[in-house]
Amino acid sequence: MEEANGKKYSRNYVQWTPEMDRALLDVLVEHHNNGDHDQNGWKSHVYRHAIQNVRDKCGVDVTKEKIVSRCKTFDKHYEIVSKILAQSGFGWDWDKNMLLLGSDEVWDRYVEANEKAAIYKNKVIHNWNEICIIYSKDHATGQGARTGAEADNENEVIPPARDANDISPDFASPSAKRPRRGDAIMWMLGKVRSFFNDAMKSTEPLQMPQVIPPSAILAAVNAIPDLSHTDKLRAYGKLIHDERSFLALMELPMDFRKEWLLMMMA
Repeated sequence: MEEANGKKYSRNYVQWTPEMDRALLDVLVEHHNNGDHDQNGWKSHVYRHAIQNVRDKCGVDVTKEKIVSRCKTFDKHYEIVSKILAQSGFGWDWDKNMLLLGSDEVWDRYVEANEKAAIYKNKVIHNWNEICIIYSKDHATGQGARTGAEADNENEVIPPARDANDISPDFASPSAKRPRRGDAIMWMLGKVRSFFNDAMKSTEPLQMPQVIPPSAILAAVNAIPDLSHTDKLRAYGKLIHDERSFLALMELPMDFRKEWLLMMMA
């Protein structure tokens, strides 16, 4: 074990600096725009390129495993911070590389329901622009992203199947008399009460809706080369209100995005 600043680390420990992060993220952004990743992660040549770039620019040797671990850290940062930025009362300080809080009261209310966010109050996160470019699409279209209809289907209450010999006259067949309104209401109230009781037993924090934060959209627009200042503002104004168009933009190779955006805004 080795010691640094009073802390013990294993010999395989790598302390990532902002410069090392930048060297890594520059490579990942380039290959992200080229589509060099799939559902299983980055392709093997991306790791080789990243290892070489960190060595050349920072003089530090890292392994594929260290890069995978660092990417998990970036992913965690994006998952938590993007959900914070999706709420009113929060912003991003691009000079200090940290969250802008509307007030301590708003922050305290948010942390009360989302304990994992507590450490991000004064946390500095360098290269947020590059992190947004890489991870915004993954979170918007990944396993965690669901439509409202899908969520409703998962929570749909389906009455249990009835045995053919245990069917009441009210539910015997389409030709039988309709169920009494009072019975139907009581059945619904019972389901609502059961759902409420289950919800009260849960200790899980409230889940925030999956929303693409404005910072991710702005970062993607700024990354498009040779796009004028005016066109960037017009594109940002359109994409901020149309997430489907933003996702379509992110599917395109980088050299197609400018032309596509200009066509969309014509």
